[in-house]
Amino acid sequence: MYRLARVFVACAILCGSALAPALAGEKSLTVFAAASMKNALDDIDAAFTARSGVRIVASYAASSALAKQIEQGAPADIFLSADTDWMDYAAARKTINEGTRTSLLGNSIVLIAPKDSKVDKVAIGPNVDLAGLAGDGKIATGDVNAVPVGKYARAALERLGAWQAAAPKFAMAESVRAALTLVARGEAALGIVYATDAKVEPGVKIVGTFPADSHPAIIYPVAATSSAKPGAADYLAFLRSSQAKAIFERYGFTFLVRPVS
Repeated sequence: MYRLARVFVACAILCGSALAPALAGEKSLTVFAAASMKNALDDIDAAFTARSGVRIVASYAASSALAKQIEQGAPADIFLSADTDWMDYAAARKTINEGTRTSLLGNSIVLIAPKDSKVDKVAIGPNVDLAGLAGDGKIATGDVNAVPVGKYARAALERLGAWQAAAPKFAMAESVRAALTLVARGEAALGIVYATDAKVEPGVKIVGTFPADSHPAIIYPVAATSSAKPGAADYLAFLRSSQAKAIFERYGFTFLVRPVS
């Protein structure tokens, strides 16, 4: 009888250990978000956790990398992309719940230089000579073939007739934050990043803003993944709240939806 009791207790402990991670998982959500959202979303996630008790595990990278990770089975509940193309990519592969998709935020792209650079106040228009401005240095941005900020940068320069001359100067980074770091460290003479990135990096200054009509509209869509936990709906609702709107706008994003609370 005593031996049977010991077996029962051991089983109970083992079962309890197995259930603990599952129960803990119900109190957390994993968010895959574009690198440019880090500062604002960290604040929003903290506010959401304070209100709900649900912990947010955030993974930041280029939207292209995140979309492919989700496609390959990476566990994520929410996907926040810096452009519609990569959200479309996820939708085509049925890795997001299309019914939850919302165009949440807007942004702009700017030309930056290191804080102590002599480059100042560049009028960005047709045939702007970025190669000449960069001199012997590089122009940092995201990979123009995949990373959203790089794609926006290339589209703008092509529209302005300045891409061919500037292209040899480009240093293409894995994400917008990597490009921002190159400029802040003085490893690139110029950079093209989002206005929101430039705002949070004291090592750079904005020297020009690209006309909004020189590139496709910069839109950040959000959606729950096809394997999302039920709690993802509450998080999506919070992203559309007045509290989230205030935080996003403080960091320079344009809020594209009507607040739900």
